[in-house]
Amino acid sequence: MPSERTYLNPILYTDYSDPDVIRVGEDYYMTASSFSNAPGLPVLHSKNLVSWEILGYALERLPEFYYREPLHGCGVWAPAIRYHEGYYYIFFPMPDEGIYSVRTKDPAGKWEKPVKILNAAGYIDPCPLWDEGRLYMVCAVAKSRIGFQNVLYMFELDPATLRIISGPVKVYEGGDANPVTEGPKLYKRDGYYWIFAPAGGVKTGWQLAMRSRSIYGPYEARVVMRQGKTGINGPHQGAWVSDTQGGDWFVHFQDVFAAGRIVHLQPMSWRGGWPVIGAAQYGEDCGQPVCCHACPPGEDVAQKEYGFTDDRGDFAPVWQWNANPGPDFYTGEGGRIALNAVPFDSLRPLSDLPNLLLRKWEAPEFEARITMTTDELREGESVGIINLGIRSYALTATKVPEGLLIKTVRDIQHFDRGAIYTEELSDNSEIIPDTGEITWKIAIRAVNDVTATSDKPEIGYGDEKKVLRPQEKVELSVVSGGEEKIIFGGLAEAGRWVGCKYGCFCTRRENVKKLTYFGRSFLTIFVAFNKKM
Repeated sequence: MPSERTYLNPILYTDYSDPDVIRVGEDYYMTASSFSNAPGLPVLHSKNLVSWEILGYALERLPEFYYREPLHGCGVWAPAIRYHEGYYYIFFPMPDEGIYSVRTKDPAGKWEKPVKILNAAGYIDPCPLWDEGRLYMVCAVAKSRIGFQNVLYMFELDPATLRIISGPVKVYEGGDANPVTEGPKLYKRDGYYWIFAPAGGVKTGWQLAMRSRSIYGPYEARVVMRQGKTGINGPHQGAWVSDTQGGDWFVHFQDVFAAGRIVHLQPMSWRGGWPVIGAAQYGEDCGQPVCCHACPPGEDVAQKEYGFTDDRGDFAPVWQWNANPGPDFYTGEGGRIALNAVPFDSLRPLSDLPNLLLRKWEAPEFEARITMTTDELREGESVGIINLGIRSYALTATKVPEGLLIKTVRDIQHFDRGAIYTEELSDNSEIIPDTGEITWKIAIRAVNDVTATSDKPEIGYGDEKKVLRPQEKVELSVVSGGEEKIIFGGLAEAGRWVGCKYGCFCTRRENVKKLTYFGRSFLTIFVAFNKKM
């Protein structure tokens, strides 16, 4: 790629939280958190660190049985991807279950069954390092599961079996200067062991680099990137990666509220043996994020458009289920997808159905049209669209003798001492004719930017941290006879640790036993993005 070309941040306006990146030869690979959605652990590929394509997922299903139901905010948290002796490894935590590893020889192909490394709740954000025949793993801890946080631990593992040999050994504690230190990534360079980790919290924090001559410390820590005078709040957890010409880069996320945690790319330089991420500030020992920069070396590859189906009649990898899918959720036929009307109890809130077919927001503003057939539905079966978050908005169309009964649905998730329960409110309803198909429209529109100020100053920085809180409005509607009807929605609100997702469903919600045969709905989707950089 010519050096005079530049890129704009964010490189991905998509909720790939806790990204980790490696380079193998001339190829870059990224993974990220996926929580309770399935398939999990997205695997993305790039030739230049700027343009990314999603290849698929490392997990077809979450490894624990009870993820057949949505457990909002649980599941797969911050992973780390590494390459060692012909295998690609992803280490990932499930904070209620433990730490796992999954591997493959082809990141675009099938991954092996996950192996459980640590059977204990509360350990999160693992990252391995193979070092002269030995294998180490650094971890953080989750206060919500273990009662405390702000501590990093080191384990040693058997390289052959991944069995824990020793640990945990405390190697760093953030204290008052660097609260909520988490998300560590482990590296080795020029005789130093390095740990890169964010501190200060997701929306108002900063980046640390720590170094030691010994894997077990003590580690000397330094702040290497802050928000500074930019509008890029955080900036949070990410990955150090070197390009093909020896240049260094840092990939991280920024929490933008409803859209989730979007991905940025920062140049990384060195001053006095320490990294500076972004543009140098505060002398030469700290940087701040850049909004644009000269591109890294690599092929000039435009990002591919994400389609809905491929020639095998299956899903493009932008789509995920709300939980581990059942075998009856859908059928693929001749390049088309049919969602089946899976029965669920009528008392179950819509946003807690596992068979919601969802995708992430991919721009600050966009419109999507979803057309679903209704001629194979039976009476009492429904299709619909939803924007999923802590506040969810949905429209449903239920087959009734008079036509299609359109309902507006509003779900609100509540969190009490770690437990989650959902309240559902159904508002207006209207009957429209059943023409054999129904077209929905979902529009995400920016409302305004509200500047909020954190409760206290950032440690070591004189000014109060300011966070731009963009607000987006969700509008759902039925398109009938070329006109939009029953427009419904409100302000979007992100989910538990995740950005909003939108999508569709086909279901039957009543107190009946599971049916052997049920109706189905074929669907097509068109999405028009209006990206704002």
